[in-house]
Amino acid sequence: MDMINQDNYIKLEDAAEYLGIKPTTLRSWIKDPKNEVPAHKIGRMWKFKRSEIDAWVNSGKSAIDE
Repeated sequence: MDMINQDNYIKLEDAAEYLGIKPTTLRSWIKDPKNEVPAHKIGRMWKFKRSEIDAWVNSGKSAIDE
């Protein structure tokens, strides 16, 4: 059952909270293609899957050089 919940789409605000960052930070990461944030544009909204966020963080691609 956890896997089903993990693959549901979540809102940008929920994804930012899950990552421990502000929504504005996540929006800026999405706009920068070098960050490769696993985001899906559905209509006018950005959506995320927790499983993809976890894979992105575990891959080390979330370690953004500033």
